[in-house]
Amino acid sequence: MAISKNLLNPGEEVVFDVRTHPKALILPFLALIVALAVAVFLDRAIDNSTVSLVVWILALAVILWLAVWPFLNWLVAHYTVTNRRLITRYGVITRRGHDIPLSRISDVAYEKDLIDRLLGCGTLVISDASTHGQVPLHDIPRVEERQRVLNEVLHRLHADGSSQSNEGL
Repeated sequence: MAISKNLLNPGEEVVFDVRTHPKALILPFLALIVALAVAVFLDRAIDNSTVSLVVWILALAVILWLAVWPFLNWLVAHYTVTNRRLITRYGVITRRGHDIPLSRISDVAYEKDLIDRLLGCGTLVISDASTHGQVPLHDIPRVEERQRVLNEVLHRLHADGSSQSNEGL
């Protein structure tokens, strides 16, 4: 789900909208497989229907906690860059968001470890003039391309701003 057009101001346009790389789902998927394997093993090893029911209830709880919940978090988290601001939205039950005006961003960097390089993602590190200092956006697909696009938008914003401030002199 991309950002709702209702959240954009008049004249504001989306430059790009991404969710984290599916790499974030590897551990939840492994947890799902392990939980199911353990539950099946215990179900076959134990010849008691009550204990078997308890095993499956515990397996369901583990699957919900370690697999379904991270998947839902991944599904609803979005990072959007418009021509005016960086918008982050995440959270399943409690929605959280953070907006940073592009005029406050002072630096855009990226980090890629070996796994990130193999999977084509990385961490986009946004430095701004707020008390937070840096905002890391983890597991961004095609992070180098996103950094280049964001730098281009920032360059246009600062070029337009400096030409307008020079007109007032």
